[in-house]
Amino acid sequence: MSLFVIERDIPEIGSADREALKGASGKSNQVLAEMRSEGKNIAWEHSYVADHKTFCIYDTDSEDLIQEHARRSGFPATRVTAVSKTISPATAEG
Repeated sequence: MSLFVIERDIPEIGSADREALKGASGKSNQVLAEMRSEGKNIAWEHSYVADHKTFCIYDTDSEDLIQEHARRSGFPATRVTAVSKTISPATAEG
């Protein structure tokens, strides 16, 4: 599986309350569980919420599965980028 960053344009998501975010998370989890039960390798690691966007980190076999999740969940996948490498502060030490 490979890591992907998904940019989702969602107006006003940054001002959504906890219950709204809980509902969105639950819907996403439901679709992911359905997809995995169909033998599709896809997992949501976490998301960053900004003013009008989310940036989601997914581990999956292909961008096609991300697009399928977007269609089934109703959450747009405005831009999908494959992660080629990761770095952190520890990268400078090694």
